[in-house]
Order: sequence, then structure tokens, then C-alpha cells
Amino acid sequence: MLQILQDHFNTKGFTAQTPIQQAVWEPLVQGASIIGLSPTGSGKTIAFTLPLLANVVPKDGTQILILSPSQELAMQTTQVVREWAALLDLSVASITGGANVKRQMEKLKTNPEIVVGTPGRVLNLLADRKLKLHNLQTMIIDEADELLTDETLRDIQDIEHYTSSDVQFGFFSATDKPVFDKLGDLFGIDVKTIDVRDIDNTQGVVRHGLMMANNSQKVAMLKRFSHIKGFKALIFFNQLPNLKYAANNLKHEHVNIAVLGGTQRGTDRADALRLFRQGKVQYLLTTDVMARGLDIADLPAVINYDLPSSALTYTHRVGRTGRMGKEGTVVNFGNDHDLRKLKQLVGKNFDLQAMYFANNKLVDQKPMMTGSQQSGAQTSTRINVDNKPSTAKAPRIKVPSGVQANNEANGVPAPAQLSKKEQIAAKKKARSRKGSQKNKGMRRKKD
Repeated sequence: MLQILQDHFNTKGFTAQTPIQQAVWEPLVQGASIIGLSPTGSGKTIAFTLPLLANVVPKDGTQILILSPSQELAMQTTQVVREWAALLDLSVASITGGANVKRQMEKLKTNPEIVVGTPGRVLNLLADRKLKLHNLQTMIIDEADELLTDETLRDIQDIEHYTSSDVQFGFFSATDKPVFDKLGDLFGIDVKTIDVRDIDNTQGVVRHGLMMANNSQKVAMLKRFSHIKGFKALIFFNQLPNLKYAANNLKHEHVNIAVLGGTQRGTDRADALRLFRQGKVQYLLTTDVMARGLDIADLPAVINYDLPSSALTYTHRVGRTGRMGKEGTVVNFGNDHDLRKLKQLVGKNFDLQAMYFANNKLVDQKPMMTGSQQSGAQTSTRINVDNKPSTAKAPRIKVPSGVQANNEANGVPAPAQLSKKEQIAAKKKARSRKGSQKNKGMRRKKD
């Protein structure tokens, strides 16, 4: 590592490189094309940035191109890379969809040595000859498991056509995908896989909780969580209508929130993320646009308001907390069926346990009810996520002894032997018979 970079590394409080940073350093410096696999929050941006900067020639055009799946991740990557590049008098430009394209064109006129962008906008500017890659040395595809799919994969292949034949590739991801085995054919390169996921221990301890809450209860639970001291959370939704409903109700309850999703302008999205990072809002409500790569320092919790449909999505969502050795909490809302399904989906990789809210805390043990609560309780909440049969006894219905004797004489079983539906029907029938007998007696008296 260059001494000026090493000094800054030490100044930032880093004591040693993470496993992925150590493993990819030499291959990247030597110009090899690699696949780098490591857990979320393990320092992948630093892993590809520092070794590549040493080979960049100042004032010699764009030499590094970094592709990201979202505007937010591209902006975050730009900030990180720019901090280190400035030490070597190198410039970084960000070109993303959703941002002002004219301003981006003006930045490109300065011939930045490093460009960070989203594939669609990069390809458009290449086609318009506003971006030139004839001096490109390295192309980094961040969150490669997402970018190397369908239309985005074709965009990246088209971008590669604007580069020289000996360009170096770096594919970085937290999860493996079958497409990684085909990269040699797709891009005509020899690629080496570097996988440190089994030896990386940079992630902190994260609790994964299952909390019983139907759709009508979820907002109320978020309101209760907001009273936990120092608590803030990134809240994931599958559908925008659910996000908007929760946002409107939380605002009505005076909970300080921001929203990231839908058709927001780029500046509004950036403002929402900035306010959340600065701690000026307690909740950031978002769709899976925030599930990839984004780093929010010391984020206490992730809440799945809507449960993800795949283990891959769950992995990336929950990877926003518990980063770089910090502790974290994941709360999953749902009914008994939802939570059981989630446990079957990801249970092999994550230890999902029942979670409760009591005494203004998220706890692992079901709180005990006081005597008054027990006497007034009509039902009890159970989370049976292990598919074990419930041991709760069926409720009994008290029936007058005379009516019961009459029922037994006619072959009707006692209430304890009936289903709940049958017990209710029997009780209604008994009341009807008693009322009929009373009315008959009144008529005889009148006659």
C-alpha cells in the first residue's frame, strides 16, 4: 500500500485489513480479473479501491469504471472512493440515472480518472460520446449477483465493447450466483474466484426475531418501538401502497420518518438517506432499493414490515445491520403462517426466534401477565413457528344443568366433547328452547 494511503488507513482507526481486502490486493495490483465474494459489511469498496488507485496515472483520462445497481449505492461508493482518490490528486465523477444529465456531462469534460455510475446512464453517455473509455484499465461490477441479470447484463456487455480487449474485471458480491461460472464466456476473460465468506468474521452478533403482528397491528408496533431509547430502523416493504399507508399513519402519530422509494426525485432520495444517516429521522421506510450495499453506520435494527419472498433478498436486507463487528437486531412481522414460511425459507442460514415487546424493550422471552391481566384476558397470543401442536385447551361453555340433562337424555354430548362451533350452536338452541317454554306459560296464564 502506498504510504500516503497507509497513513490515512491508520488515521481512520483501521487496525488491519479485512479478509477480502487482504485476499484481493495482490491479484488486483497484478491486473488479474477476479470474483470477490465476502459477507455484507466486510469492506468490499475499500478492497477494490485501494489496490487500483496505485496504478492510476493522473490526467490520463478515465481509467477506472465502477458500476452500481442503484443511484444511492453509486453515490455512497463515489464518496468513499473520492476520499481516498483526493490523497493522490485524482478526481471522481458520479453519473447515475435520476440525476441531472447536463451536470454530469460537464463533469465528464474534466476527464476524471475514476467514474462511478449505473449501467443505463453510463451506456447512454457512451453512445452520445460524452464518456470515453479508450484508456480504461479496470471495470468493477459491484453487487454483481444483481447486476449480471437480464437487461442489465446486456448493458454491461455493451459497455465492455467500448473498452480495450485487455481491460481488467472485478466482480464483487456477498452471494454466489450460477452466472459467475459463465463469466469467462460472457466477457472472454480468465477470471479467478476469491471466496472468503467462510473465514470472514467481521459481522457482529445479530438477533433475528419473529414477531406476531397482522397488517392492522404493524403500524402500532412501530409506534411502540419508537419509544425505545436510541432506537432507529430501516423498514422494508414489498409494495408501495403498504409503504405509503404506514408512512401516513406514522406521520399522523408524530413519529419522525423519511421515505425512500417510488417516483421521488434524485435529490429527495439523497436527502432522505442523509437525514437518516445523521439521526434526524428515526425510521427510513424503503423498498429493496436500499437492500444492496448501502452502509449506515451503527444501524441498530432492520424491520421487515413485509417479509421477503427469497432467502437472497432476506440476506441483503438484514445485511444493513450488524456491520463491521457491531451488534444488530432484525424484526420480522407476520402472522403464524407467514413466520413459519419465513423460517422454512431461511432457517438454515439464520437463527430465527420468537421476539416480543415488553417494558419498552425487544425481548426473547414471552412476558408474564399480571393477575389483573390474566383475569381480564380473553385470548393469549402464541407463535408456533416450529410446527409443534398447540397444547392450549379448548374453551368450555357453561350450560344450565337442567338443559344439559335434557341434552344428554336426547343423546347430545357434553360441551367438552363438542367443537367450538358446535358448542355455540348448542348454547343458542338451549336459549331458544327456554324462551319458547316461557312464552307458552305466559299464554296459558292469559287464557
